[in-house]
Amino acid sequence: MYPVVMKMIDDLIERMRRGDKRATARLITFVENDEEKAREIIKKIYGYTGKAYIVGITGPPGAGKSTLLDKLIKEVRKEEKIVGVIAIDPTSPFTGGALLGDRIRMQKHSTDPGVFIRSMATRGSLGGLAKATNDAIKVLDAYGCDVIFVETVGVGQIEVDIVKTADTVVLTTIPGLGDDIQTIKAGLMEIADIFVVNKGDKEEADRTVFELKLMLDLEKEKWKERGWRPPIIKTVALTNRGIPELWKAIKRHKTFLEESGRIKDKRRFRAEEEVKTIISDIITGKVGKHMKREEIYSLIGKIAERELDPYSAAELIMEKTLGVKV
Repeated sequence: MYPVVMKMIDDLIERMRRGDKRATARLITFVENDEEKAREIIKKIYGYTGKAYIVGITGPPGAGKSTLLDKLIKEVRKEEKIVGVIAIDPTSPFTGGALLGDRIRMQKHSTDPGVFIRSMATRGSLGGLAKATNDAIKVLDAYGCDVIFVETVGVGQIEVDIVKTADTVVLTTIPGLGDDIQTIKAGLMEIADIFVVNKGDKEEADRTVFELKLMLDLEKEKWKERGWRPPIIKTVALTNRGIPELWKAIKRHKTFLEESGRIKDKRRFRAEEEVKTIISDIITGKVGKHMKREEIYSLIGKIAERELDPYSAAELIMEKTLGVKV
């Protein structure tokens, strides 16, 4: 990388460490859009990370995640903690879309020097998170955030990537979604540390709470083994009802993780998953760089015609591009 670019990155990092929001925003833009710059930025700031507590807010569309998060920010700020928010959006960052809808609920915090809010587009990434989310979290961590909230897209059953990112996962649902509990059963329930039934003033809210309790009771032995049974918090985000209780539950889970030593296990798992992803991306990049497109198409054609199996094709590609015999 050019020395002038390296100097620019160093200057931005220095400004970020002094609390400059503009510099922080620009660094996040780099990690989102420029892979080469992203690598250099993370290498330089990594020593400043590891202090922030990361909370994932996930759940199906329409569950009121943005409104809930808006109130949570206010609750956390009462303790004078610096808050970072990464709101993952399914739309293009160039067209705006929901950035002008859902995120408007949090804009009242934009003038608060103790709050940093950033929307990021998924750009086709599955699992409810943008690909650059982990790097953006590191930038906010190095910036000095005490708590970082990550709000996922809200696409239902594939929102499981948040477990690789957050220390505490808050799963938000609302009554009256029909098959909402079934959706939770289909995988999301496994990752939740806290359940929130938002819009708790609706008639069906108590029934939703009861069904969640029933499902938790069926897995009683599992929660006993883990040492933590996810609490169910009923909230009405619009009126702030239940928000203080939710923040207390998040803090209780943080204390549990720290006292049990499980936070180290979580972060070790996160580091392992991140390294695997980086290695996968590097290999994919090298294959694309060193193998001509027509060669790849030729191999794919042979697989489609049953002249070659996928494993043999992968082994050929690995040997040709990386010199690795599988």
